[in-house]
Amino acid sequence: MPHEHAPIRTAGADLADARGAVILLHGRGAGAADILALGREVAPDALALLAPDADGATWYPHSFLAPLASNQPYLDGALATVERAVALAEASGVPRERIALAGFSQGACLSLEAAARLGGRWGAIAALSGGLIGTGEDSDGKPPADKRFDYDADLAGTPVFLGCSDVDPHIPLSRVRRSALVFEDLGASVDERIYKNMGHVVNRDELDAVRALLQPLA
Repeated sequence: MPHEHAPIRTAGADLADARGAVILLHGRGAGAADILALGREVAPDALALLAPDADGATWYPHSFLAPLASNQPYLDGALATVERAVALAEASGVPRERIALAGFSQGACLSLEAAARLGGRWGAIAALSGGLIGTGEDSDGKPPADKRFDYDADLAGTPVFLGCSDVDPHIPLSRVRRSALVFEDLGASVDERIYKNMGHVVNRDELDAVRALLQPLA
């Protein structure tokens, strides 16, 4: 299984003493060190940071908008790696409601997909430039839909942040908005922020929003 032996890098508070944990998922071509640097900027000192390193610096080979089968078995391996990181935090005494999932780009897509599939009350979900994975009904002009976004989950009020540019070259605005609606339907409390002409980057307002999202976990 891809990513089966992916190391999970750590920073921040020791898991044994942490009040909460943030599982950070990097983007394509990056690594755990990159997303941990972002985590250090936004996470309170009382939180443990866990960041898996994807095999070959990519979680899945094709666009997140490609048919699900084309990204297998890499996507299943990536989701299993997220679950492994969650289990590590829980085994150290950190309950699910004090665990946050956060990521950028590919990592943002993976964070959202994992949360929607696993369900339950999380500490927070933060997706910076990302959306739910698969060729969905919102993909105008794309191949036929292979996904209906009908997740069997209840997020029980989990706070979710989605931030993205309106002209991101990798993340269509329609998918960000569709993802926000799906999470609202799953019972999450969604904060969707769209930034004009920003591109595929993270801005200060997003960092401040994620910092505020994580503060209650400390």
